[in-house]
Amino acid sequence: MKTHVDKPVGSQSFVFVLLLVILTGCTNTQTSRYSIKQDTAPNFDYGVITYDIIEPTRESYNIWTSKPYTIMGKHYTPMATGKGHSEVGQASWYGQKFHGHKTANGEIFDMFALTAAHKTLPLPSFVKVTNLQTSKSIIVRVNDRGPFHDERVLDLSYGAAKKLGFHQYGVTDIKMDVIYVQENGEITVGDDPTVYISQDGELIAKPYEPKQPDILVANVEYEGQLNSPKKLAPLNESTPDLINDGSKSMSESGLFVQVLALQNGEKAKNLATGIANLLQVPTLTPKFEDIYKLHIGPLSSEQKAKTLIQELKKIGFDKAFTVEVLP
Repeated sequence: MKTHVDKPVGSQSFVFVLLLVILTGCTNTQTSRYSIKQDTAPNFDYGVITYDIIEPTRESYNIWTSKPYTIMGKHYTPMATGKGHSEVGQASWYGQKFHGHKTANGEIFDMFALTAAHKTLPLPSFVKVTNLQTSKSIIVRVNDRGPFHDERVLDLSYGAAKKLGFHQYGVTDIKMDVIYVQENGEITVGDDPTVYISQDGELIAKPYEPKQPDILVANVEYEGQLNSPKKLAPLNESTPDLINDGSKSMSESGLFVQVLALQNGEKAKNLATGIANLLQVPTLTPKFEDIYKLHIGPLSSEQKAKTLIQELKKIGFDKAFTVEVLP
């Protein structure tokens, strides 16, 4: 016959509580990578963000981030290359919760750096991100995996979201174009066939020669009137020194943006071709008194002209202004 011995109730309670503490501790150990439960924007005064220039370079893809993986029950297969890839969808952002932790690429996540996460792009990759709500674009380096929501294309760092102007919102509509650097140093952007080069973090079309102050001619006749249209004499239809994109006649009149004036006609034509390819706009190079004027247009409205002037400033042409050619 077995002898039954009663154990003190206090001992049973102590063992149970101890076991519970141990189990709870194990659970916390497994999920304590992040000290913050819910991701947020920075909750401290970080001053003015100083952004480093992200200049696309040719980097080898990491092997350990190129293997298929499964997360949240869904299977993902990373791309072999990002060349020629573009996507349209939503972008979200991530911030303080992940700040200081390792990305999938093994780098340390800095919520103020211009970086991003993508589900299947090779790591690292460089992409041009355009906020479709504002048309503002930035270049970021993709070094992480995510966001794991079907409708979302990118998870941008808080700093990148702020530079794109949607950090106060959860998501925004974007277009993403992979910037692929070829072995010869030339660059392609998404499925755009134009070939670019990188200069100080700006993507410049290959034919561009934007920084040549020695060949620029001062527009003395327009001094003091750069912010208002200038009436010019009608173009001479017989002038041979006039090129366009093939869709506009040589006698076009109307509203134009003048980019610059050059003495060298060949350089003016090369720049016109580069701008036409980069901005997808018609260009002309009429000759006035031995000076070639690089014009964009004709344009449908003053608003279109102002938008083009802002785009030109981004790529180094900060002297552009509107002109009106009379019929």
